[in-house]
Amino acid sequence: MRLGFDWDTNEINIMLSAKMAKPLTGTARIVINSIHVKGDLLMMPILDGKAILYSFVSTPDVRIGVAFGSGGSQSLPATELPGVSSWLVKLATDTLSKRMVEPRRQCLALPASDLQKKAVGGVLYITVLSARKICRSSWKCSPSRRQKCSEIDSFEEDQLEKKELHTLVEIELEELTRRTNVRTGSNPKWDSTFNMILHDNAGILRFHLYEWTPASVKYDYLTSCEIKMRYAPDDSTIFWATGADSTVIAEHAEICGKEIEMTVPFEGVNLGELTVKLVLKEWQYADGSHSLTNFNLSSQHSLDGASNFLSKTGRKICITVVEGKDLIVKDKIGKSGPYIKLYYGKASKRTKTVSYTSNPVWNQKFEFDEIGGGEYLKIKCYQEETFGDESIGSARVNLEGLIEGSIRDVNIPLEKVNSGELRLQIEAVRVEDDEGTKGSHVSSGNGWIELVLIEARDLVAADIRGTSDPYVRVHYGNLKRSTKILYKTLNPKWNQTLEFPDDGSLLELHVKDHNALLPTSSIGDCVVEYQLLPPNQMADKWIPLQGVKRGEIHIQITRRIPELEKKSNSDSKLSPAKMHHLISDQMKNMMIKLQSLVDDDDLEGVSKSLSELESLHETQEEYVVQLETEQELLINKINELGQEIINSSPSLSRRVTIP
Repeated sequence: MRLGFDWDTNEINIMLSAKMAKPLTGTARIVINSIHVKGDLLMMPILDGKAILYSFVSTPDVRIGVAFGSGGSQSLPATELPGVSSWLVKLATDTLSKRMVEPRRQCLALPASDLQKKAVGGVLYITVLSARKICRSSWKCSPSRRQKCSEIDSFEEDQLEKKELHTLVEIELEELTRRTNVRTGSNPKWDSTFNMILHDNAGILRFHLYEWTPASVKYDYLTSCEIKMRYAPDDSTIFWATGADSTVIAEHAEICGKEIEMTVPFEGVNLGELTVKLVLKEWQYADGSHSLTNFNLSSQHSLDGASNFLSKTGRKICITVVEGKDLIVKDKIGKSGPYIKLYYGKASKRTKTVSYTSNPVWNQKFEFDEIGGGEYLKIKCYQEETFGDESIGSARVNLEGLIEGSIRDVNIPLEKVNSGELRLQIEAVRVEDDEGTKGSHVSSGNGWIELVLIEARDLVAADIRGTSDPYVRVHYGNLKRSTKILYKTLNPKWNQTLEFPDDGSLLELHVKDHNALLPTSSIGDCVVEYQLLPPNQMADKWIPLQGVKRGEIHIQITRRIPELEKKSNSDSKLSPAKMHHLISDQMKNMMIKLQSLVDDDDLEGVSKSLSELESLHETQEEYVVQLETEQELLINKINELGQEIINSSPSLSRRVTIP
């Protein structure tokens, strides 16, 4: 069906803040106050009427009215900034051409039932199976290669045609890209499967075909094709693409987990075709539920999903970073030292660095306070290097819809890189249940870690003179502390005490060699296991250093928890001296917490902690005054008793004089 489309509205107000380029300076506020779009629409029913594809037959006519300034009324004419209106028109026209001008089409689902769910993301498995009928003669005079073809004669063309094709396919979905291996021939078979993440209810899968020249690092782009997908309100998924002669290819997955196989022609004339297999594993919804849970636990949960889950406030999110797979290796010797940073709200955590592997295993568990409102867990993967750490991928994870007592085991592909994924185990835990079942090995929010770095022995020599200038860099969660530097020794003695809030973070010791001119070099590291220590009991350890041939470090570590002492004395009234000591411990803990909040730039937390610290200080001053009063009374009482003893004994009165 064809129909005219003419949309003209003045009831619109879109404000843009544009940074001005030279010779202009500052920021201009651009207000779009009218839009006019006119063109011919083409509508095609697919899947027996379950959906309609729609597009413009040709690029529509677009006009945009703009004004400048700020506030409700815009009086400055558009000529104040020449070219802005035409630039916006070009931007809108290009966007429409890329998304919904023939043969690119959008989809409107018309399901028989509507479950009233809003999909916000999904997990998709893509298998690139094979391609057919691809050959150089199809591309050699295509627009992308026309200039190159004009530069070679017929003899060179014949020689080029005789060479065997080496091709690969790159898959693109939003920020995610993955590549197959190289295969030969005009009918290559890859059979490569990739795990992809979608952050919306619709997406475009783009498949780019490249040719590889043997003994070269260069890949030549040949052609591409695309498959679009969209969530349907009946909890199904629609896939569609453009077929030969602008026909429609459409498939419908009624449930998550159903395999869909599609053969799509590459863009251009007689450029071959690509066969892929698609499996939508699960859809994630705005209310926190996800289709995989409803499918597996349909007997336990209702369809609307809104009442399936407990309140998201007052819970903790426990995230275990299990392992990584096929991480990018960027150094020349084929080894990497990867680590992971997790960001959730204003909190962040860091794993240890696993040396010399692209398939690291961490098995580290972290806790975050759950945040409502659809807050994502942000993941950044780094490779630790001598001259600065390098990013090797990132990802986002939707934490909505976690069920207490059920662990979600997920494989997350890394974005902005060609390979790599992380395995996480995610669980939601009630705070009161978590605190009530904690043993002595779990961290206390009111305690701190007391670490004494005593000495090291038999360190490796980092200098050409056979010595080192060692110091220790301590990593505890986001906190970093360093000892003093001891020069020209392989058996340093620091005897320094450091304190950290006991939040269960990983405690790492990095022994380094100081160099005033060149970057510092590592002479060993280790992880201190303190979580199983009994509270308020010191452990004395010699720990071997990892990553080096020899060396060990001597430490003493204690988990200080003053609340246990307070509980043990709860039946008796605490004296002012004990109260003074207890408040001092609380102030020390508060200072550690304050330092952590400053490092995290948490201004609200800093302000609250300062108020609590001021209140503790005032309370401490009251007990100090009380202590001084009791001390004075005690001295007077001792003097009185002494005088009575002297008066009762004449012999003592002649020998002893009380000052």
